[in-house]
This record gives sequence, structure tokens and C-alpha cells, in this order.
Amino acid sequence: MQKILFIFNREPYDNTDVTWNGLRLADTLKKKGNDVRIFLMNDSVDMARDVCKPPEGYDQDLSQMLKDLIGQGVPVEVCGTCMARCGIYKNHPYFEGANKSTMGFLADWVLDSDKVITF
Repeated sequence: MQKILFIFNREPYDNTDVTWNGLRLADTLKKKGNDVRIFLMNDSVDMARDVCKPPEGYDQDLSQMLKDLIGQGVPVEVCGTCMARCGIYKNHPYFEGANKSTMGFLADWVLDSDKVITF
């Protein structure tokens, strides 16, 4: 079992499937028995807000995928500075399981991880 840290940076629905593919990989690695952790930065913080919904015609709910990972025991930390500065949905609340965090906490996770993957 490896400790794998995912750092997401992009707006959840940015007309690409980058975030969706990152969540799919996190889910697959978790199901293969790895210790998966997720840190949200920049505009990806919106993914941890209930107000974030898929745009019309997009067939994946990224926030629900993140909630499902939390339900599997994947810890999710959200950059506290980015919570206030980033995302379309500034000042909207975060759902349960998405914890306000710090750059220092992320630094500790990076040092304690076998692999760090960014999306």
C-alpha cells in the first residue's frame, strides 16, 4: 500500500475532463488498497461546495464523486486561503468532510507521501 496525495487546482467544470479523470484515478487507487488523500487548491475548492453543479449537458457530478471518496475514508483538505480567494462560488459553505487546511498541512502531506499527483 502506498500513500498517494492528489492535489487539484482547476475549476471543476473547465470544459475538460481533467478533474473527472483525476477523481477516477483517486477512486481506482483507493479501491486497489492505497492510502489516498486529496488537497484542493485554487479554483478546485468549488468542488467541495454543494452549490457546485454540473453544467447542462455534462454527465458527471464531480462534487458527488468527491463525496463518494470521502465516504470511502479518503481525507479531503481545502486550502483555507483559497477558500476565501478562489472559485466562482466564494462565500458558499463547504460540505461535510472537506476540512479547512493550510499550506503547512499540505507540506506535511507532501513529505509523508510516496507519490504526489497534481491535476
